[in-house]
Amino acid sequence: MKNLSTILVLAVLITCGATLVRSDGSDHRYNEGDVVPLYANKVGPFHNPSETYRYFDLPFCSPGDVKEKREALGEVLNGDRLVSAPYKLEFRKEKDTEVACRRKLTKEEVAQFRKAVKKDYYFQMYYDDLPIWGFLGKVDKEGKTDPSEYKYFLYKHIQFEILYNKDRVIEIGAKMDPHSVVDLTEDKDVDADFMYTVKWRETNIPFENRMDKYSQSSSLPHHLEIHWFSIINSCVTVLLLTGFLATILMRVLKNDFMKYAQDEEAADDQEETGWKYIHGDVFRFPKYKSLFAAAHGSGTQLFTLTVFIFMLALVGVFYPYNRGALFTALVVIYALTSGIAGYTSTSLYCQLEGTNWVRNLLLTGCLFCGPLFLTFCFLNTVAIAYSATAALPFGTIVVIVLIWTLVTAPLLVLGGIAGKNSKVEFHAPCRTTKYPREIPTLPWYRTTVPQMAMAGFLPFSAIYIELYYIFASVWGHRIYTIYSILFIVFLILLIVTAFITVALTYFQLAAEDHEWWWRSFLCGGSTGLFIYGYCLYYYYARSDMSGFMQTSFFFGYMACICYGFFLMLGTVGFRAALLFVRHIYKSIKCE
Repeated sequence: MKNLSTILVLAVLITCGATLVRSDGSDHRYNEGDVVPLYANKVGPFHNPSETYRYFDLPFCSPGDVKEKREALGEVLNGDRLVSAPYKLEFRKEKDTEVACRRKLTKEEVAQFRKAVKKDYYFQMYYDDLPIWGFLGKVDKEGKTDPSEYKYFLYKHIQFEILYNKDRVIEIGAKMDPHSVVDLTEDKDVDADFMYTVKWRETNIPFENRMDKYSQSSSLPHHLEIHWFSIINSCVTVLLLTGFLATILMRVLKNDFMKYAQDEEAADDQEETGWKYIHGDVFRFPKYKSLFAAAHGSGTQLFTLTVFIFMLALVGVFYPYNRGALFTALVVIYALTSGIAGYTSTSLYCQLEGTNWVRNLLLTGCLFCGPLFLTFCFLNTVAIAYSATAALPFGTIVVIVLIWTLVTAPLLVLGGIAGKNSKVEFHAPCRTTKYPREIPTLPWYRTTVPQMAMAGFLPFSAIYIELYYIFASVWGHRIYTIYSILFIVFLILLIVTAFITVALTYFQLAAEDHEWWWRSFLCGGSTGLFIYGYCLYYYYARSDMSGFMQTSFFFGYMACICYGFFLMLGTVGFRAALLFVRHIYKSIKCE
């Protein structure tokens, strides 16, 4: 296992180095008149971030010989499809109203552009790896109440303003000329001259800081104020919760220990009550032990994946518009951490005296990947039907299947074999009796569902403010770069999850209910259900997303993410509860 950990760390470091390399391998130095690469990426409705199409799916000017840029795995997963753009922007060469091409738009093409303008389409390009955005057109609604009277216009003149420092491009902006438009209101053939203007200005901003512009929106004072308010709110929640629970539990446990010590000195026939009464059942192994061990293994893998992603984020790998770096890291690190899932799952399964470890290993491999694969198949079919860039090419699917076959599966098996051969026995301070005691009838609020609701609400309340910014970044066009604050929120989430699960486990044992294994896992993971509930609120109240494709992508992939949170936090809750239960039963004398 030590060798496996070493290999994992080395692989993550290699991934970190690979993602820091620029996608085009260029040194970004140019002489005057050199052609700087300009690529058109995609177009799509502004409010539907998943619904994007290739740039030339709309009848724009074509440069003739359209060249596709080779994309890395993460860029393809991100929906990027870069092709050569129809504009030529040579280094430090200004142009004034240059005609890119003259087009006669047919009635069908006019209708196609009008539909795009009506849906608030935007375009995205990359100039020397710097992003450019712009809207395709505008809708004139002034003084009109009937939508049939609206007028639709297509922008035909784009104005580029580029900043440079000596021989390097530092910044680029694009504005659409509101006075140079094509009327798309009627279905008729129209002439369109697509033009562009290029202005160059010198700046003192160093090349190393040219991406800082895209990080500033997250670091503005009012945004930081809200983020710190979120942190303070979460910290207060943690301090109150942990202080309250620690005080109560320590006082109650102290009284319990004193009581049980007095009982041992008193008559032997005195009846035991409370959590000591079930000492012969508390370490009785749970039902469906193979599923339980598989969930624990998958949760441990996802927890490890999250920690490594935070490590890469904190060292600056995921700087704004490092296209596909996050997706590449997720795929690679998930594949490399599958050995951890196999080892953890099989080791626990063998400790629980399971016999069919091969079936347990198969269940571990499919528990998270299975639902994710089925969701991907459905959503990729939807994207293909829409001809969207979210539809993965066949070659990319083959690459992912090969990664799973040649890396994920072998490491999972190796980890499982290592776990089976670890020969670690389950440590239980008390002997388990042959026959289980009957669990007394409990009030409704002590049953599983109300306990899950209570356990999930507190951790969710500590993170919900930060959730909005994460959603606005993932499912919108905002940029999230304050990973240090996000990491603090993640630590708070773990602490609150562990403490609330421990408290509920104690109250469950005090009520003489010894089936705490699954309950601790479900209570710990219930925060994932609350996050999915927040998805419903965000979609209908905080976003303008619409359409079948965007809706299915949002709820489909968020279901997978929340399921991952359920497994990860469930593992954290179970591990905290196991440490607590072992501690309290080790502290008393059990006959």
